[in-house]
Amino acid sequence: MTLHGFEGREPALAQLTGEQTSPQPRGIVSICSAHPLVLEAALRRGKAEGAPVLIEATCNQVNQEGGYTGMAPADFRRFVESIAAGIGFPSDRLILGGDHLGPNPWKRLPAEDAMARAEAMVAAYLDAGFRKIHLDTSVGCAGEPAAVADELSAARAARLARIAEDRAAMTEHPRPLYIIGTEVPPPGGAAHLVEELAVTEPAAAEGTLAAHGAAFAAAGVASAFRRVIGIVVQPGVEFGNAEVAIYRPELARGLSAALGRLPGLVFEAHSTDYQPAGALAALVEDGFAILKVGPGLTFALREALYGLDAIALELAAIAPEESLERTMERLMLDNPAHWHSHYPGTPEAQRLLRHFSYSDRIRYYWPDPRAAAAVDRLFDRLGARTIPETLISQHLARLHPPVLAGEIPPKPRELCLAAVNMALDPYYAATSNVASQNCAPSSIR
Repeated sequence: MTLHGFEGREPALAQLTGEQTSPQPRGIVSICSAHPLVLEAALRRGKAEGAPVLIEATCNQVNQEGGYTGMAPADFRRFVESIAAGIGFPSDRLILGGDHLGPNPWKRLPAEDAMARAEAMVAAYLDAGFRKIHLDTSVGCAGEPAAVADELSAARAARLARIAEDRAAMTEHPRPLYIIGTEVPPPGGAAHLVEELAVTEPAAAEGTLAAHGAAFAAAGVASAFRRVIGIVVQPGVEFGNAEVAIYRPELARGLSAALGRLPGLVFEAHSTDYQPAGALAALVEDGFAILKVGPGLTFALREALYGLDAIALELAAIAPEESLERTMERLMLDNPAHWHSHYPGTPEAQRLLRHFSYSDRIRYYWPDPRAAAAVDRLFDRLGARTIPETLISQHLARLHPPVLAGEIPPKPRELCLAAVNMALDPYYAATSNVASQNCAPSSIR
């Protein structure tokens, strides 16, 4: 199926990154986090690579009512831009996106009420100059099924696109680029055990595109439909609390082949966190050119912070009751809303998951002033000491070789940034035009 209106379009990634000359980017990593150290690490990496950096906020994280970060879209933009300015990252290489924009944060309300709030959210994102907009209206609201039919979802997405187009026309910002569809768990991640996942059927992806094309035309925003650059599909990747479903290219061959019938588009892969390097490279090779990662980066940061916490206890730099892990445990017990329905099992099993789950729901607690104060205390007390390399080897083993080689200063903040950067390594290897041999798709085929 070739859909009218897509012929002769610029390739999706060229539109997104502004790279209008050959060779086009193979892919791009999408940073889905609001943690300042994660964002700084990503922007530092982009600066070193001379590459654009795509940073996305989700509907639950950032919205006109503040989300769980307390930030509206304009606040988030200023927050990211201040970090970028602090390290000298060029503002024209920063791409901001809004993820899962739709009724999800208000799905317990009647549909009209939830959609009215979703419209206000989309308007706020456009007013703040966000360029990449994922319209996700598949979730059912009060009295509806958990997921609504394609036609209704497409009609609601077109309704939000109408708002986006109208708001863009009132600003000096470029018209937005759109991502449509959803084949993933709702924002926040899977709340179930991950077994073998069903890969999106090619006909379903084509049907999603066709339904949205018809709905956009009916809503009078056919021109916006020509700026759809990608579709969210399920390539068979996901993570739960204690397991990761690894990409298997042979299961996605039909879906990958369908891109030939969807001119100028790419697939967007969500929940690629914890995928091995070869799997990420294979995803990009197969057309899943936008790789979204979030919890995997805050997981790497939490590992580094807890390693530093253990070092501080070894050096008697902090008292046990002041440890970061104990502080975070108290915070999560005081406010279980972000983890309780996601972490099953005995009290001991839940305790382990609170700190060490792949879902990394501890990330919701880092913005708390008590958590920030504990991290600052840890940095201050260790920063005044020389951290022995042997303790880095013991508690931050992956960082020991570059510390030993003099590539990373043995300072708390730099070690945390390095841990996040190391988690980004396979993404940049997979998406760069010169992919490293150890990330070649053939390594897992």
